[in-house]
Amino acid sequence: MTSRFARLSLAVFLSGLAVRSSAQTPPPLPTNPPGALAAATPGANEELVQVKLPDADLETIISALEIYTGRVATLRPAALPTATYNLQFSRPVPKSEAILAIETVLSLNGIGVVPLGDKFLKIVPLQQTRVEAPETITGTTLDRAPSGRAASKVFQLEFLRVGEVVPLLQGMLNPTYGGPVQLPNANAALITDSVSNLQRVELLLQQLDKPVGAGMRPKFYQLLNGAKASDVVQKLRTILTGTLQVQLGQATTYSADDRTNQIILVTDPRQYPFFDDLIAKLDIRADPNTRNDVIYLNHAKAVDVVNVLSRIISQQTAALQRQNPQSVRPGQATPAQPGAPAAQPGPTAAVESLVAGDANNEFSSIMTVVNDDRSNSVVVSGTADDIRLIKEMIAKLDIVLAQVRIEVVIAEVTLENNHESGISALGLKIDGDKLVGFSGAATGIAVANGVVKRPGLTGPWDLATEIAINTTPRKGNNSIVSRPAVVTSHGKPGNIFYGETRPVIVGSTTMPGGNVGGGITQSSQVQQQAIGTNLTVTPFIGQDGSVQLDIVQDVSDVTGNVTVDGNTQYIIGQRKSTSYVSAKSGDILVLGGFQKNSDTSSTSRLGPIPILGDLFGTRTKNKKRQELIFFLRPTVLTNDPARDNVEAMKRIETMPMRDEIKHELDPKFQPPAPSKLERILPKS
Repeated sequence: MTSRFARLSLAVFLSGLAVRSSAQTPPPLPTNPPGALAAATPGANEELVQVKLPDADLETIISALEIYTGRVATLRPAALPTATYNLQFSRPVPKSEAILAIETVLSLNGIGVVPLGDKFLKIVPLQQTRVEAPETITGTTLDRAPSGRAASKVFQLEFLRVGEVVPLLQGMLNPTYGGPVQLPNANAALITDSVSNLQRVELLLQQLDKPVGAGMRPKFYQLLNGAKASDVVQKLRTILTGTLQVQLGQATTYSADDRTNQIILVTDPRQYPFFDDLIAKLDIRADPNTRNDVIYLNHAKAVDVVNVLSRIISQQTAALQRQNPQSVRPGQATPAQPGAPAAQPGPTAAVESLVAGDANNEFSSIMTVVNDDRSNSVVVSGTADDIRLIKEMIAKLDIVLAQVRIEVVIAEVTLENNHESGISALGLKIDGDKLVGFSGAATGIAVANGVVKRPGLTGPWDLATEIAINTTPRKGNNSIVSRPAVVTSHGKPGNIFYGETRPVIVGSTTMPGGNVGGGITQSSQVQQQAIGTNLTVTPFIGQDGSVQLDIVQDVSDVTGNVTVDGNTQYIIGQRKSTSYVSAKSGDILVLGGFQKNSDTSSTSRLGPIPILGDLFGTRTKNKKRQELIFFLRPTVLTNDPARDNVEAMKRIETMPMRDEIKHELDPKFQPPAPSKLERILPKS
């Protein structure tokens, strides 16, 4: 350590330099603000000093500081960081710069200098500087010379929030001073640090503490090629998401003004070229996203087709939602996944994809279908893909459904005591799995589930004729009560009714008056009750020619009378059955089992004569059982009139008025010339 004598010698030497310099025309000393150690900027005529302190200790540096400042620096703690200082300038420097140099070198070695009034200096460890009342700078720090001198300053923010700024400043400041102190209510921060760092903070805040719109300029894009401003803005928001939006900045905004069909952009002018290209790509003439079309049907009913399409669309949407609740349909915006920024496509590729669209096989969320029964058409509204998909589906649904002719023969068979069923009464006996007594019995007629399998004799023969001809032996106790035929389509019920309607009183009203003697008047409400045989057949036609028949048999008849409130009412017996059978085209189905009992009586000719009838006449009473037998033969039609109408034309040939009927069917028909036999024999 340098001796006390050496330090005093240095002081005398420096003082001598100062005296000699003052012997010359001394300039006025700069005026410092209260508490400041030296002027911020050296004056033009400021005193120059020669600083040469090689390998000086702390005491020597502090002594030099006392000489340059004219203050006493004896206020210090017992222990301070020790170091060897090497402070030398090659040329004389102003006194203020020498003071700044000494303060800076002390700060670099962990020692702070704090002024105390106009006469004293406090020399303390650097970390204690902020609590030892350092100099407080009230104005700007930028008019001061950069130095390591400790100082405090309150930075008042106008636009930024102090909580957002302080984390940014932490890395710029010397942590020894303890960092900024936030003043949230004043939106300000108190910072104690070196003058150099305070200047850096002030310069940074000058750049950041500005209005959000600083440097932003508006630009108006007038759309002239048919695009709608709100649609273009929506596409921009779809494209400019994620990292791309961060690059553009949160201050960039764009909105639509549909009144003038303009896009209003507020952003940095340097981003204008990017938006110019993007909006130019979007402002083009294109087909609207939603299209309408009317699809006319040829065979199907519009209401049935719309019901099928509506179920498909709704169930497809439900399936997508079950698979992924966040999934979207084509035409919807994809929801952003939190915390996972998606890769951003280039603006040009994204715009072209949105404008043109990619073909898909799913209906969009804007898809609607409505039926117009008047024109039997389907009105479709949706995207181009929706229209395409709907047309493909309707082409497969709008087809001619398979049709079937169902011939029905209803036979009423009187059963004798030795007959258990109507089939046995007709001589149609089942021997094992064979039906005996029918045509083709030699080769066998298989019966399964009530279906008569008849090889060979099918097609051109009338069903009733076949049953009558081929019944062995011929029976006189049976009759064919009805032989209708019905043509229906797949899944459409066909109904056959054979019977009558009778009036049935369903209500009556009695009121006084109406006669001269003061009697009463009764009015009855009558409803016609259908009584007879009702057969409903619903066919389901397979691709292989098989037919499944859903058959409902309903038989009702009058079994007696009863008097209700003075009115005679019928007692109606009803029998009903439901069956579901399968057959091939041309097979005969036999359904029976509906039986009824009736009592009959007969007398001889003398029977009605009193006394004589009792002596000579005969009276007989008999109980009869009758059963209804249903024969059905479904024939799948080919939708070819030349083939499907063969049997009907054969029936017409047997009619006396066949030529007139043929002429009505075909105006070009010419009856054949009569044969010689027909010319000789008169027509009966």
